[in-house]
Amino acid sequence: MAKAQETVLELDLNALSHNFNYLKSKLDSNTKFLGVVKAFAYGSDSVTIAKHLEKLGVDYLAVAYVKEGEILRAHGIRTPILVLHPQPKNFKSLIEHCLEPSLYNTKVLNAFIEVAERQSQKDYPVHIKFNTGLNRLGFWENDVDYIINKLIKGKSIKVKSIFSHLAASEDHDEKDFTLNQISSFEAIAQDFSNKIGYKPWLHLCNTSGVLNYPEAHYDMVRCGIGLYGFGNNPNEDKNLIPVASLKSVISQIHKIEKGESVGYNRSYKASSFEKIATIPIGHADGISRLYGNGKGYLIVNGQKAPIVGNVCMDMLMINVTNIECTEGDEVIVFDQSYSAATLAESAGTISYEILTSISNRVKRILTK
Repeated sequence: MAKAQETVLELDLNALSHNFNYLKSKLDSNTKFLGVVKAFAYGSDSVTIAKHLEKLGVDYLAVAYVKEGEILRAHGIRTPILVLHPQPKNFKSLIEHCLEPSLYNTKVLNAFIEVAERQSQKDYPVHIKFNTGLNRLGFWENDVDYIINKLIKGKSIKVKSIFSHLAASEDHDEKDFTLNQISSFEAIAQDFSNKIGYKPWLHLCNTSGVLNYPEAHYDMVRCGIGLYGFGNNPNEDKNLIPVASLKSVISQIHKIEKGESVGYNRSYKASSFEKIATIPIGHADGISRLYGNGKGYLIVNGQKAPIVGNVCMDMLMINVTNIECTEGDEVIVFDQSYSAATLAESAGTISYEILTSISNRVKRILTK
């Protein structure tokens, strides 16, 4: 593979295929698979990822907002798309683009029914979200009767699925909490199905739920971070391959003496003679100011080079005193060997944050 000559995010679609097939192998043959491609497909490229998942036979896609779904439709994606957090202002466009809304409270339910009726819709597919413990979005268990009454009064919408979201499916210390969520969800789903007179699909599991709670796979599962190569568990990480690799180059190397400083606010001062390399990537590209000053490192010629000083908008500096390197050499921020999760942990955050922070100005390229 060619060495990077500028800051690039390499995307390995073979890794995506591997992760999809591995996660699918955990499911019964009749359990559907929803691929989550919100947030620019976890910082990679939503259109590229969605098109590949479509080729792999994914049953559903999910985005957070209507605009994300519109972009996929504009690029020819025809797979059903669930919008997880739609706003009433965008409901007309949602219908025009054949997107399917998550309806999570009375205001949103009533607003969507109103727009669907105005647009002369009949049995438009919607997904009803219930809160079972995450306390983020969702109807309460005692809202079932209200929802049913609204549904039977008209024919503009029909419930395609009932779903909820697990709060701590990766944490074995919270197993009792998760089992309680599963129990609550099943009770709500049973009550809802009995009263509506048909059985919508049920889905509850995220990636960690797929791996840890097979009894809760139901009709469909929703996988996000697992598709991109992270299993929220070191043992599962071994079974997955990171899709994205963030690489850059050494722009310049400075040789500085003891007491000389590096970067803004002189936050780093050399303790002896040192070599400092400047890299063309900064917090405008997604490398937070949380890094630097002892937190985080990049890889140069197979060796760890600590980030020093404050991360700048477009650049950061690394200590390469003990590394044989020269200007123009490739630098790895993270890849399939040096995990984004490990880099994130060095600054007290998680892989999700560093992946989704990679700015659109960083060039995306596909690797073979």
